[in-house]
Amino acid sequence: MRRDPQFDDIARAVLSREEVVAYLNGSHGESGPRAQERIEEYLEELRTRQRYPIYRALKHPLYPILRKITRITENEAIVRQSTAHSRVVYVSNHRSHIDYLIEPLVLEDNEIRPPVIAAGINLFGGPLGLIHRHVTGAIPIRRNTKDPAYLITLKAYVAEILGRHDLMFYIEGGRSYSGEMKSPKTGLIHAALQAERPDLVFLPCAVSYDLVLEDFILSRQKVKRGQRPFTRELAEMVRYAMGYRSRTFVTFGTPIDPREYDPHARRDVLELAHRLRDTIGRLMKILPTHIVAHAMRRSLRRSELESRVSTLLELLSAAGANLATTDPRAVVDDAARRFGQRGIVVIDGDRYRVRERSVLRYYARTIEHLLPVPPGKAH
Repeated sequence: MRRDPQFDDIARAVLSREEVVAYLNGSHGESGPRAQERIEEYLEELRTRQRYPIYRALKHPLYPILRKITRITENEAIVRQSTAHSRVVYVSNHRSHIDYLIEPLVLEDNEIRPPVIAAGINLFGGPLGLIHRHVTGAIPIRRNTKDPAYLITLKAYVAEILGRHDLMFYIEGGRSYSGEMKSPKTGLIHAALQAERPDLVFLPCAVSYDLVLEDFILSRQKVKRGQRPFTRELAEMVRYAMGYRSRTFVTFGTPIDPREYDPHARRDVLELAHRLRDTIGRLMKILPTHIVAHAMRRSLRRSELESRVSTLLELLSAAGANLATTDPRAVVDDAARRFGQRGIVVIDGDRYRVRERSVLRYYARTIEHLLPVPPGKAH
């Protein structure tokens, strides 16, 4: 390993943690030099190199992408107060690859110290990989691995990183390919709890878009069938970026004190994960495109669509949704314009027809976690 005093300190701290020492002594059937070699290899892979001066300038080379997205922040005062007194773990939903750019820049816009981000290891190739490795200081995460050496090292590393940095991760793991909120992942929550910092708080945050840049790509696949190289996904995203315009809302919620949850009790970790996921679901800005997509049928007259939208607004309001507007006419006007420009819905006089059914269903599923479960789907 190249000499890096801060990383050397972290590596020594990781190697001295109780769970790592137990692994090195054979708790999982591997011990001695080979066990230590594997731990050190994973530590080198996980190494973060956040360079804040470069990070501050990150928005400038990314301007061609970011100029297409209007950033709107809600409840940023909560973040300022939290970072003034606490070590913060930001826990977010995950809609788009753009999340990795938007959410840190929202914090930068408000002059809030940047967290280290946990990102899928597939994003660490090409230009974005260089940004993640050498600017944002992102932690590459191997998802769905069951290698105990990796899992023990990852959790110990995250616990030590929290002694020096805030952390941001996505509770769903990867992006939702279907549009709906996914079940929560507990690995990084467990790792953060194991840090046992008395000043630690989990800060739920939700990101939402009028239009997701990858909507056509995600909706046509619906279920992630394998890990594709990010360079291939990037080429597809560039194709669909032509004419793309959207707002993105990043909404922060009340911090959650984790001290009532036992890091050694799986039930407690799972309970905290579901609490965070449910909180994020209510924080998420519900936009006209989401509502119209759920209300839409193959073909509807304007009056029929507005009536269905009005009913949905009542249900969402009762569920405590973070609605952008409660005016059915304004909802239809806004969504029709955006879907029309994207080629998802065709407007013929006062009749609205669906052109891209899979994409519309992707947006419709965005709000399903807030709606009553139909009797046929109760189990």
